[in-house]
Amino acid sequence: MSKNEPVYLTADGLEKIRKELAYLKGTRRKEVATMIAEAKAEGDISENAGYDEAKTAQGFLEGRIRELEIIVNNAEVIEKNGGASNEIVIGQTVVLREVGAKLKETYTIVGSAEANPAKGLISNESPIGRALLGKQVSDQISVESPGGTLDFEILSIT
Repeated sequence: MSKNEPVYLTADGLEKIRKELAYLKGTRRKEVATMIAEAKAEGDISENAGYDEAKTAQGFLEGRIRELEIIVNNAEVIEKNGGASNEIVIGQTVVLREVGAKLKETYTIVGSAEANPAKGLISNESPIGRALLGKQVSDQISVESPGGTLDFEILSIT
């Protein structure tokens, strides 16, 4: 993640990231500091597994904090569109169906920091997300997958 690239988030997604950041910088940093202090109190840290584990946790924690700070500093909130749009943009929900199938699939296009395909949130940078952007209802898209090309018809946009 580049320090200068915009990070697209919904208002809820940005709030969740801000809450996680506050937790990590406050509560979690104190917990890790306590773990380090307790491990140091045990004596020689050169062969202290508890100390090594605490320092590793601290490294991961500080890395995650830096990552979240970049996200917050570069966040561009996806505004909810008051009316329906003819073209698919980030923040919209799209219903589509694979050509030749009956099952409908519903996805909301979000930024990569908020993507969660299991919950129907797909990144604008994913193959399907990229293919959908700028398309309209009844358009068809083709997406390359490990199993071959998949063709979808766009049924609705909200």
